[in-house]
Amino acid sequence: MPSQPLPGSAPALFSHVMADNAPLYRAILDVFAAAKRQFRLHLRPDEVLAEATWPGDESPSLDVIQQHLGQLVEWGNLQAQPDTARVATIEDFYRKRLLYRMTVGGEAVEAGLQAFVDTLARRAELQSVALDDIRARLISLRQLARESPPDAAKVHGALRDLVHVFQGLSNNAEAFMAGLTRTIELQRAEIAAVMSFKTRLIDYLQRFIGDLVTRSSQIAELLVDLKSSEYPLLRIAAERDARDAAPDDADTNSEAIDARYVAWNERWAGLRRWFLSDGRERSQAELLRASALSAIPRLLQAVSLLHERRAGRSDRAADFRRLALWFAEAPKHADAHRLWRAAFGLSPARHLALAVIDEKISANTPWREAPAVPVLPKLREQGVLPTRGAPPKILDRSKERMLLAARVAEEAEQTESARKRLATNRETRLSELGELNASTFRLFLILLGEALAAQTDPDEPADRLTSDGTLSVRLVPLEPASHAEIQTDLGRFCGRDHRVLIRRT
Repeated sequence: MPSQPLPGSAPALFSHVMADNAPLYRAILDVFAAAKRQFRLHLRPDEVLAEATWPGDESPSLDVIQQHLGQLVEWGNLQAQPDTARVATIEDFYRKRLLYRMTVGGEAVEAGLQAFVDTLARRAELQSVALDDIRARLISLRQLARESPPDAAKVHGALRDLVHVFQGLSNNAEAFMAGLTRTIELQRAEIAAVMSFKTRLIDYLQRFIGDLVTRSSQIAELLVDLKSSEYPLLRIAAERDARDAAPDDADTNSEAIDARYVAWNERWAGLRRWFLSDGRERSQAELLRASALSAIPRLLQAVSLLHERRAGRSDRAADFRRLALWFAEAPKHADAHRLWRAAFGLSPARHLALAVIDEKISANTPWREAPAVPVLPKLREQGVLPTRGAPPKILDRSKERMLLAARVAEEAEQTESARKRLATNRETRLSELGELNASTFRLFLILLGEALAAQTDPDEPADRLTSDGTLSVRLVPLEPASHAEIQTDLGRFCGRDHRVLIRRT
């Protein structure tokens, strides 16, 4: 048997929502929630019976109410205690009379269910008024920051109102833009709904975008002005928050203030990221504006699709869905085959004329019984028939290939000879290299260029590994007045003298 939830635990507190008589339990707890709002401490069963709004046409009996109240006490939503206020006789004293009140767990459950209902019922919106409120609160904070000393109560109140308004703006904006795409998709189904909805939505978005562009720039300027005053203002709010919660101990009080300052600083950082860009990413206000602007073309596209459908334009996807429905509703396989031939016209296929077929084979011969038909490779691979006429002649490129191979071998031999000439594994001055042929000089220029590219100071040595990883070059500059000259087949190379070490790796 599955274990039952413990009384007062979270599963037990929510048991009445999934019970058989859930509407009756909810009606009873609604009475206790209303009594809590009216600051009434206890309720009697007869008061619950009189004040509740019961589901259905008839009210339950008092015995049923008492039974449900006992079950709620067992689950932990309510707490019962003896009722001695109405005792007139000894029989009344010994008779079971109870007063009921909501427990802490019951209050938490009611608050959670109410928040759940409010969230589902809430319609997300783009709040232009919230932008004005944020701007007004920031102006007030800027004025308070200029006072010496700032009024702690006013600073705390302005920051608290600012955070409250900003949270509402960000949450509603996020929910609105997240649900906007789904709203457009759902509205596509109803032509009349989209036609009446598109104008109101576009006007709504354009009005908010205009307010957002104007107000966000003003808010960003105010946030920049308050940059130097952030710490003292947030510290004042943190100290005022911790005044009642923290005990007298100095260390504990300092920790409480620091914890609250971190919370305020996090909220303020979120506000700055919403209206100010950090250089790497755009601000949330810019992203919201871009998202709202992109929603207008999507809505117009939805309207355009509806116009196309009303005009009777062909929709291939809709045609295939309808055809699939017909195949599913075909009573027999033979009917499905006839539908296939009527829809796609792929049988018989003798008109393709891919090969000469025996005239004795009738066009009505089934494919399984007919001989195989050869298909040209180009048609099989590319879906295109080759051009008519004789096939093109294949040119003999063997001589060209031999010439290319000889040239590649010659270049490889010259490169290897140059490597042997330069990679001596000993340090040599440039002025002592002597005369170089063209291929060796080209390799020398490549090595010298890579070494100089790795040099950060012209007077410091440079070590470099070539890009192919076969040679390493070390270049050590000599005195600035030194001179080196190299004779090559391509001309004369002059410059500052260096000691160079080239090795194979």
